Amino acid sequence: MDNERDDTTSRRDWLRLSAAGAAAAGVGALAARGASAQTFDTSKSKLYEVLKRGKLIVGTGSTNPPWHFEDETGKLQGMDIDLARLIAKNLFEDPEKVEFVIQGSDARIPSLITNKVDVVVQWMTITPGRAQQVEFTIPYYREGVGLLLMGKGGKFKSFDEVKAAGADATVGAMQNVFIEDWIHEQLPQSKVDQFDSPESTLQALNARRIDAYLADQSAIRWLIRQFPDRYLDGGFGWKPNSYASAVKPGDPIWLNWVNTVYKEAMMGVDFNYFADSYRKWFGIELPTPTVGYPSEFA
Repeated sequence: MDNERDDTTSRRDWLRLSAAGAAAAGVGALAARGASAQTFDTSKSKLYEVLKRGKLIVGTGSTNPPWHFEDETGKLQGMDIDLARLIAKNLFEDPEKVEFVIQGSDARIPSLITNKVDVVVQWMTITPGRAQQVEFTIPYYREGVGLLLMGKGGKFKSFDEVKAAGADATVGAMQNVFIEDWIHEQLPQSKVDQFDSPESTLQALNARRIDAYLADQSAIRWLIRQFPDRYLDGGFGWKPNSYASAVKPGDPIWLNWVNTVYKEAMMGVDFNYFADSYRKWFGIELPTPTVGYPSEFA
């Protein structure tokens, strides 16, 4: 722990005090990049705007468990929601001081660019194209696709069995222009059946109209946690991609601060909070960070 900090002083007070120091520090480092470089007025960082407002505004979704969905009372739940509340807790020492803006995936970038939200926490895959429009935080999850299989009474019990069956196995997935390519990358002979939604694909699996359901591995983990006797994980994944939050470009103070929150959730002071979320939503037990030399730099 930081023994130099007065324990009676809140994080919020320290951050407010730092605004004046940051503004006084100027932009010498940025100016050194060249006369054509745009300078950044540190006092106008989103960090200080949010602190002054007294609440965090987060863009997210509401229909994709285990990332963001409504429980039976209508309250938002999920890994993305936990991360948003973690940011609010570190801003205001109150995880409830957050306003959620529910939006579709196609609104994630526009909502940032137009300042409708402060940060997007919405299972956003990092791509070079998107990184030209927003700035990504460090990743908080590595996603991929896999096969969800039926447990008791299912025709196949593993990915290898599905692959060995060749054209005698039918894999279902939500319709997309690239979905056959994704499936045939690892299952070149399998038949493919496309559906209009994840729900209808799952219904087809339950009714045995398909033998396997191509789904995100996070969704597979979630469904197995909900119905441990009904479903099986095929045991093999592919098409890795990284999930991160995103902020509007051009504000290094805000990006660095959110990154600090995430990193210390993964490796430091908020590790228990982060580990509890991983356990709750994915059934993954995270190893406790080792004491001593920071293992992430080893």
